[in-house]
Amino acid sequence: MCQHKPSCPSAWSTDHDAAKTVAFHPEQGWSLLCNGVIVFDDTGELLPDGHVVAPHRPACHAHA
Repeated sequence: MCQHKPSCPSAWSTDHDAAKTVAFHPEQGWSLLCNGVIVFDDTGELLPDGHVVAPHRPACHAHA
């Protein structure tokens, strides 16, 4: 799917988020990467084969 040189990471590589954005829909809260991964504003992801990656926001730490 990716036409970039060098190629972007595949959808199954650990750094798949580093692929370039090919469609950006902030009004709907998602973007499509050139490797077929859909990333959502809440940091969740949908892989091309339908697998879901749960949101992975950093944990907030309460200050005492």
